[in-house]
Amino acid sequence: MSDVIAAGARLEALLATAGLHPLDPAVAAQFEEYLALILRWNARVNLTAVRDEDGILSRHFVESIACVRVLPVGIATLLDFGSGAGFPGIPIALCRPEIAVTLAESQGKKAAFLNEAVRTLEISAKIHSGRAEMLSVQFDCITLRAVDHMGQAVQAASRLVRPAGYLALMTTNADLPALQSAAGAEFGWQSGIQLPGSEDRILAIGARQIESLLANS
Repeated sequence: MSDVIAAGARLEALLATAGLHPLDPAVAAQFEEYLALILRWNARVNLTAVRDEDGILSRHFVESIACVRVLPVGIATLLDFGSGAGFPGIPIALCRPEIAVTLAESQGKKAAFLNEAVRTLEISAKIHSGRAEMLSVQFDCITLRAVDHMGQAVQAASRLVRPAGYLALMTTNADLPALQSAAGAEFGWQSGIQLPGSEDRILAIGARQIESLLANS
C-alpha cells in the first residue's frame, strides 16, 4: 500500500510540474486504485507497452488528465474509441463524472480489464466490447489515443460525432494533418495543445460544423 500512496504523491508532483491543478483527494485515491489495477493486470495481459509505474503516471495519467482539463464544457456523452487500458476515457470518467462515458474496446482481454476497472473504481462508464464503428448512436465528443490504424479510426469516429460535437485527438504534430484530413471537411480545428512531457505530442480538438452539414443536405 505504501508504494501506491507514494505513486499518488508522484502523480500530484507531476501534475504540478505540468502546471495542472491538483486532484480532489477522493479522485486521487481512485487514480491510486487504477494504477494498482493496471500493474496487476499488466503482469498477465498486455494492456500497455508502458509497464513501469513512473511511465504510466507520466505518460498515461498526466496526458489523460491534461486532456480532461481542456475538453469543452457542456459535453454530456463521450466515446473513448479504442479505449485499451482506459486512456483517456477512465480519467475523464473520474474527473468529469457529469459526462456519460462509453469505453469501446474490441479486444476481449482489454474489455474484461475495463469492466473490472469500472467495477473497482465505482464509476458509471459503460463498456462496448466490440468495434466502436459498429455503434449506431452519436456522441457529444469522441476521444482517440494510440488507436491502431488511426486514420481509419478517425474516419469512422467522425461519423459518430453529433452536429456541433467534438473529436479530440491525442497524436503528434507530424501525424495531425493526415488525421484532420481523415476526419473530413465538416470539422473546424482549434490550435493543437502541447501535452505535458513531450515536445511533439499534442491534443487537437475539432468541432463538427452545423453549417457544413446544412450546406450538404
